[in-house]
Amino acid sequence: MVSFNKMKGGRILLLLVCSSVITLGVFAAGPPTCPADLGGKCSDSGEWEGEFFPGIPKIKYEGPSSKNPLAFKWYNAEEEILGKKMKDWMRFSIAFWHTFRGTGGDPFGAPTKYWPWEDGTNSLAMAKRRMRANFEFLEKIGVDRWCFHDRDIAPDGETLEESNKNLDEVVALAKELQGTKIRPLWGTAQLFMHPRYMHGGATSSELGVYAYAAAQVKKAMEVTHDLGGENYVFWGGREGYQSLLNTDMERELDHLARFCEAAVAYKKKIGFIGTLLIEPKPQEPTKHQYDWDAATTANFLRKYGLIGEFKLNIECNHATLSGHSCHHELETARINGLLGNIDANTGDPQIGWDTDQFMTDISEATMVMISVIRNGGLAPGGFNFDAKLRRESTEVEDIFLAHISGMDTLARGLRSAAKLIQDGSLAELVRKRYQSFDTEIGAQIEAGKGDFETLEKLAMKWGEPKVPSAKQELAEMIFQSAL
Repeated sequence: MVSFNKMKGGRILLLLVCSSVITLGVFAAGPPTCPADLGGKCSDSGEWEGEFFPGIPKIKYEGPSSKNPLAFKWYNAEEEILGKKMKDWMRFSIAFWHTFRGTGGDPFGAPTKYWPWEDGTNSLAMAKRRMRANFEFLEKIGVDRWCFHDRDIAPDGETLEESNKNLDEVVALAKELQGTKIRPLWGTAQLFMHPRYMHGGATSSELGVYAYAAAQVKKAMEVTHDLGGENYVFWGGREGYQSLLNTDMERELDHLARFCEAAVAYKKKIGFIGTLLIEPKPQEPTKHQYDWDAATTANFLRKYGLIGEFKLNIECNHATLSGHSCHHELETARINGLLGNIDANTGDPQIGWDTDQFMTDISEATMVMISVIRNGGLAPGGFNFDAKLRRESTEVEDIFLAHISGMDTLARGLRSAAKLIQDGSLAELVRKRYQSFDTEIGAQIEAGKGDFETLEKLAMKWGEPKVPSAKQELAEMIFQSAL
């Protein structure tokens, strides 16, 4: 590894020297690029404004026949599908934490990613440099939304006041860089990494932690609002338990509800019109998380009178961890009027944890898009790429390749879903399956007027019912033909 880094550094140094000589012969030089060696201009100033991704052009649509890896094959932002531009169906967003804070480290190994612009610190200057890299990436990938946790974009301070000051300084830069065309799809507070949150934030047994979590969420909501964010997310990674023997579950759930009520009140107080979203996950890092899945979270919202104040941010990998498909979770959220946003990723079927991989399965993407179309879209939500590079992918170009692949997969899924809807065969198969309810008595049952006495008389009159085939194989054939 040491000799490889030296060789790589030597090649880059030679390239820089040659580039400098060539530049002397032209009238105007282009913007400076971020060198791979940490002793260059990029590492000695948080105000660096050079190019972070030299040699990578703005990604364009070239169509399915293109062999260019740095081009979209299926995602054509301005193309209309089912009466809406593809970019408006998708509303793509880049996750700051995976894209610019991901290191490739895991429980068994050290970090593998050392991006050229990193200086090995978590300083305020470094935070600003990452923010500049973020907006260059957004511009080149052609995405106008991003998502963040407060502590991902700005360093934690020694006190809450210092942390807030750090956040304000980075947010001021972000606001300047994003201009009028870019905005956060959503923001959130990181209430799971610091040791104070070992028992949770809103469900902690310690009042001081509950208060600190409230203060942190308050600030995160403020900066999300200030940046023009369209949503605000609550992910309760530590809001759960390891054992019920030492847990008052009812009290913790009550506390969580009071926390959510306070968030609703503060949202209205500051005039934030965005949607509040809860992101279900069954476990990891806790043994049991209170927002286990979409149905559990919907029940929590109903019990505490919060329906209408929150919607759900469905993450596909979380769906599989809870024993469901992503399509199941999306449909559960949709039919309850709670589908607000999608964290676009997937898990490995051979691995039982949250691997946050980019979605590349066309079948899964098509089923996801069926739910999105049925929902009429996701706005003001969208698709956030809560996905990270694999540990073994260590080149800057890989960041682009991963997002291109994820965007193309969902775009192809949208095209396939539209084809299924326009063809109508699958919808007709489903209609025929339930056609016995398209009768007078069926309508009475669905209107809540099918009493047991009447149904008993009909059962005796009709005798043993004939149960037709569900045509499962035919449904799968129709689905596959659209991919």
